[in-house]
Amino acid sequence: MFQKIKENIFYAGMNDCGRLFFDELIPLEKGTSYNSYIVIGSEKTAVIDTMYPKFTQEYLKSFDENGITKVDYIIANHGEQDHSGSIPALLEKFPNAIVVTNAVCAGNLKEMLLVPSEKIKIIKNDEELSLGNKTLQFKITPGVHWPDTMFTYIKEDNIISTCDFLGAHYTFDDVFAVPSKELEKSAKKYFAEIMMPFSSVCRKYIQLIKDLKVEMVLPSHGPIHKNPDYILDLYTDWAGEKGKNLVILPYVSMYNSTENMIDYLSNKLNEKGINTFKYDMVNGNLGDLAISLVDATTIIMGASMVLAGPHPAAFNTAYLASVLRPKAKVASFIGSYGWGGNLFGKLSELLAPLKLDIIEPIQVKGKAKSDDYIKLDNMAEEIYKKHKEFGLI
Repeated sequence: MFQKIKENIFYAGMNDCGRLFFDELIPLEKGTSYNSYIVIGSEKTAVIDTMYPKFTQEYLKSFDENGITKVDYIIANHGEQDHSGSIPALLEKFPNAIVVTNAVCAGNLKEMLLVPSEKIKIIKNDEELSLGNKTLQFKITPGVHWPDTMFTYIKEDNIISTCDFLGAHYTFDDVFAVPSKELEKSAKKYFAEIMMPFSSVCRKYIQLIKDLKVEMVLPSHGPIHKNPDYILDLYTDWAGEKGKNLVILPYVSMYNSTENMIDYLSNKLNEKGINTFKYDMVNGNLGDLAISLVDATTIIMGASMVLAGPHPAAFNTAYLASVLRPKAKVASFIGSYGWGGNLFGKLSELLAPLKLDIIEPIQVKGKAKSDDYIKLDNMAEEIYKKHKEFGLI
């Protein structure tokens, strides 16, 4: 797809409607896009980010079809191959071009794509590159989401290319964003998987972009934002330090005993005015869990015993939560076992880096009895008190 964004600035990306997973982890309902931008100055031409290798030949063909006969600079905002994968082919097509990037990304390009050192120009934070009547200014932004990430600001046009930051796994016919629930869900899922572990860093760069008062945000996945406040406001909420009045209840239940306890607790919490999200760890969509983690204040995990430990699906979920680093403050465990073992110990260890306030877990042999339901009532009351203390109720 080739589309004009502003005078002598063009979108040159590709939709990948058939991609089902990103990072072989999160399901994609709308596929994704790989965004590349061409900036034509009065003297020099620059390409900002390139293309996922699968589409390299189609990408190069679009240059010929749209009369791009010269490229002087290839700006690498980030070294992952969904952005940088076509750099070697683009250097072959335009042998006089130079790759412009920061020192960390330069090292990645040399190692991952074998780009020769002599073809790379290393820049520093706020350094500028003139294209004649257009100036590129580079903002080195480690942590959103790799240590090598940077933004490219087109000064005269007041446009910023933010690489993965402010993006979405989303495909489109027109590159300009139309706000919708569907786009918001895709952007939130994207934030959860890619940006949530770096929320504190995100807050810093949200403010940087707000201070620039840019006219447009050009991400590397998903549509362009002609109204930057739309995506910036969403990110401000998602990256904030305070969760919402939400308890998520991921569970795996082999004979329904754990599921019955999860259902009971969910109903009790709802009666107290607390929102809940139940997630089947075996059959659920992992993207839905990731989205819920963005807002959750409390995580109550339900697990069945397999041999002497928790079901493997519970391990996977606990590990995912630990690496995504949500803003949750409270956690606990509910589970059922047959003959014995350590149901919650390893799960607690996995969640330990989150420094959660752990409510006393409830472990039941077989089905819950009257005393166990009293414990569930007490757990619901304790969660209610904590949410009230946090000002969520």
